[in-house]
Amino acid sequence: MTTIGQADEETSEANFNSDREKIPVFPPDTLDELLELSRFMQVHTEPGFLVGPDGEKTPLSAEVYEVLRQVIEAMRRGRAILVSSQGLFLTTQEAADFLGVSRPTLVKLLEEGTIAFEKPNRHRRVRLQDLVDFQQRRRIERKQVLNQLTEEASELGLYDGSPDDYKDALREVRQRRSQSDHKA
Repeated sequence: MTTIGQADEETSEANFNSDREKIPVFPPDTLDELLELSRFMQVHTEPGFLVGPDGEKTPLSAEVYEVLRQVIEAMRRGRAILVSSQGLFLTTQEAADFLGVSRPTLVKLLEEGTIAFEKPNRHRRVRLQDLVDFQQRRRIERKQVLNQLTEEASELGLYDGSPDDYKDALREVRQRRSQSDHKA
């Protein structure tokens, strides 16, 4: 199941969308319409309009268009959708859950200054955007380390390919996976 998160201006405790209210939406039995929508959105990357049955149009923001794109792609892959709103500020436990780490590990990252936080009273609050930024930084760091290790192993004769060979192979695998997903 894929969860599409939406940030709102409320704190996470005051979200209108409790876990009890979340109902999964399953993909249709035939995926033909989703495949057609997916192809349409690959060609039309800019947000457009939502058109009602009476022809009335309203523009879609880039954010709403991106959520719609994610929903279509997930359903096209046969995944159910669960929409969840998320506060812009999270408790340390919520932030740890978001990152998939323990709360003590998160607190260590906060205290080291690796992730920014606010402490308006006794409790720390972590901005959702700071967590997303942290994830992106870590992803880039992991990729750089992997490239460096691949290059060093190649120079030592422990690895037959160059970093470029690795990148090409990875790109080819992703392309094949994408093509097989489109056939599904």
